[in-house]
This record gives sequence, C-alpha cells and structure tokens, in this order.
Amino acid sequence: MRVDKFLHAMRIGTRTQVRRLIKDGHIMTNGEPVISGKQQINPGSDAVFLDDEQVRYQQYFYYVMNKPVGVITATSDATAKTVMDLFNATDYRDDLFPVGRLDKDTEGVLVITNDGALSHALLAPAHHVTKVYEAEVTGEITADQVAGFNDGITLKDGTQLQPAQAEIVEFHEIEDFTTIRIMIHEGKYHQVKRMVGTLGERVVQLRRIKFGSLELPVGLLAGNYRTLTDDELVALKTAADQPVAE
Repeated sequence: MRVDKFLHAMRIGTRTQVRRLIKDGHIMTNGEPVISGKQQINPGSDAVFLDDEQVRYQQYFYYVMNKPVGVITATSDATAKTVMDLFNATDYRDDLFPVGRLDKDTEGVLVITNDGALSHALLAPAHHVTKVYEAEVTGEITADQVAGFNDGITLKDGTQLQPAQAEIVEFHEIEDFTTIRIMIHEGKYHQVKRMVGTLGERVVQLRRIKFGSLELPVGLLAGNYRTLTDDELVALKTAADQPVAE
C-alpha cells in the first residue's frame, strides 16, 4: 500500500496535506524518512510515524447514529440529504455505508461501517438480528389487538410475516394515539407500518430503539453519531453470529 494512501486512510489529513507532511520530513517508516508518497508499506507490519507519534493501522470503522427524520439511508443522492452528509470531514470515509435502512420518516439507531462481512452477517436471513421499534399509532390500540402479532400475521397483500412481539406502552387519551413497542425478526418493506395497517390504524411517528444488541444510546440526539464502544461492537458481532431459531 502506498504510504500517502495509508496516511490519508488513517485520517492524518487531506491528500494535499499528506504530501506536504512527507515533503517537509514529518513522516518516517521503520526509522527511515519517507521521501515519496509512492513508497510501498505493509500496514500490518511496518511502523509509520508522524513526527514522534506512531500512526496505527485501522482497517474497519464502526459508528452508531441516531438517524433523524427527513434524511435518507443512503451513501449519496442527487437531491436528498443522506446519513453520510451528517458526518464531519474528519470522520467521513468514502467506504462507509449504513447497515440496512430506515425510511426517510423514521428515526433511530443506525449502524454505519465499512465492514462488509459484519453488515452481511447482520442482514442475512440466516442471522437476521432483531429490531425493536416504538411507534405512535392513531387511535386506541389494545393488548388483544397486538397479541395477534405474536402468531405471525398475513399482510393485506398476502405476505406472511414471522411472529413478532408487541406490547402497549401507553394510550394518550387527549391526543387519541397509542404508543406501542414492536420487536421484529425480519425486514420486510415498511413492515411495522403495514402491520399496524392490518389493525385499521396508521403510524404517525416511528423510531427504532434497538438493532440486534445495540440500543439507541442515551443522550445521542437525532442527527448525531459516535464510535461504537468495544463492548458494543463485541455484542453486535456476537448477535450477528447467532442463527435464527427454528
């Protein structure tokens, strides 16, 4: 790997800034000054230093975001604002992408990474992790109504769903809406909204509060993100390795 590409990938600076650092003698590898950005290195074994500080190799990056309403889950779009547009210049990388998707009008926990293997494991049907949503639903929904979700329901278009777990959180009598919590084990298109539709009601606000083992971090405001902690990453990878129960 070229040393200038390595330094840029490790977010030492822009390509122009990296070239300036090399030209001014600030970069060394294995004790020798780097004189050309084209110099090849092995990121896993060669020691690269910026002045007196070693630049350590990191291949994968993991973030949790509280996706806000009005932003689409995509890496780029010609007209709409995407979740990647919420990253600052320091953290942004061309290879980052969201794991799965949340609708434009849905907020909540979203994993963003450049680890394709983890993304596949989290989304693959054989290892599909659970997702928990809180929904504000028109009208008064009863526990008896959502109890049917536990057996697996058939949507209006004939789609058969796996069993889901649902509970009533609160009925807001004055505003005439119910907050419900639903755990699903698959990812059908607009699944929660369509499930509520079978009750003759509609979702007016939807928030994902848990993805696999990862809960929406307390205090992480909509539109903000942070790096996953080591414990969160280990738990998420463990969840991704668990096969779906028969």
